[in-house]
Amino acid sequence: MDYHVKDIGLRGMGKKRIEWAELDMPVLRKVKENFSKKKPLKGTRIAACLHVTTETANLMATLKAGGADVTLCASNPLSTQDDVAASLVKDYGIPVYAIKGEDNKTYYKHLNATLDKKPNITMDDGADLVSLLHTDRKSLAAGIIGSTEETTTGVIRLKSLAANKILKFPVIAVNDASTKHFFDNRYGTGQSTLDGILRATNRLFAGSTFVVCGYGWCGKGVAMRAKGMGANVVVTEIDPLKALEAVMDGFRVMPIADAAGIGDFFCTVTGNLNVIRKEHFVKMKDGALVSNSGHFNVELDLRGLKAASKGKKVVREFVEEYAMKNGRKVCVLGEGRLINLAAAEGHPASVMDMSFANQALAADFLVKNGKKLSNQVYVVPEAIDKEIARLKLAALGMKIDNLTSEQKKYLASWEMGT
Repeated sequence: MDYHVKDIGLRGMGKKRIEWAELDMPVLRKVKENFSKKKPLKGTRIAACLHVTTETANLMATLKAGGADVTLCASNPLSTQDDVAASLVKDYGIPVYAIKGEDNKTYYKHLNATLDKKPNITMDDGADLVSLLHTDRKSLAAGIIGSTEETTTGVIRLKSLAANKILKFPVIAVNDASTKHFFDNRYGTGQSTLDGILRATNRLFAGSTFVVCGYGWCGKGVAMRAKGMGANVVVTEIDPLKALEAVMDGFRVMPIADAAGIGDFFCTVTGNLNVIRKEHFVKMKDGALVSNSGHFNVELDLRGLKAASKGKKVVREFVEEYAMKNGRKVCVLGEGRLINLAAAEGHPASVMDMSFANQALAADFLVKNGKKLSNQVYVVPEAIDKEIARLKLAALGMKIDNLTSEQKKYLASWEMGT
């Protein structure tokens, strides 16, 4: 089996960690049981470009249990857990192309190696595989039944392809499932982002000013958790509705130009580029800590920061200190990449349980329905979304009410009023 990982000898700890994550993924475990019996993905080749973590490993095992021929590469150069990659290869028989810290050339070599398997379905976290299938690897696009997309950044790219009428196959936006973005983006990103910042810096949040750039579902989660740790949270936004929501949630809202001078911690979660720019870096306090939890590192204008500084040095693992020309120092965490995966372990298994159950069931849906779909971006079918929520509630030991026949009649009628 062809693969490229850092050290196959790391497999032992990787397998233990994969099994530990599975304990907190009851919904995906249920899907895996059903897949093992019915083999709905038999004969399907799936190429996945996802963060190579313990939770992803359990998704790969689920897809393989369903009969799929699975190949995995990393969706970010710093997000790979090398012991997990080794275990997937040796213990699960799944080809993996991923090494933590790989350079850009290796990253794209791994993407292409994954596509060399001539997949029928792709799974993306950032749309890099789909992008290649629309540029350098166009010849493979005809064999694609469909794709799934895990994150907001990728959905934005895919909707652009669809809007320009050049999308070559249907895509399921797993990110837009309620059981994904309500929980993964808010609770997963919120907790794991602060975890990454803490591991990188060991600094106290309480009493600090924490600037969150962007108040989408990820921004809501980061702001909520930073507030819970005692920070004074400031939100920057470009959307008046989201900005108003942040105000109503009890946060100060201001432009980044104003926030730059008062923040102790900064974290971007917008999905856009150059959110914190050179003119903002030069305003920052001495020792300001800057991070990103959006998918790509383009949210921070690192070129502008470099131009405003005299040099940089590594002062801690995942912390680069820039000596500014104005005499201050600004620290960038995790090279400006996803801090929750660069310096920590990513989302807890409990929330990825729902996200990856969506991925698995979306793949099943594409096998059954892909050839009937047009080349558009689709949301996860509501029936799948609700079934995942039902299974999660059951796993948590929770029950909900059912409508009575009288209530159903009332909701379906127009005659019954005051």
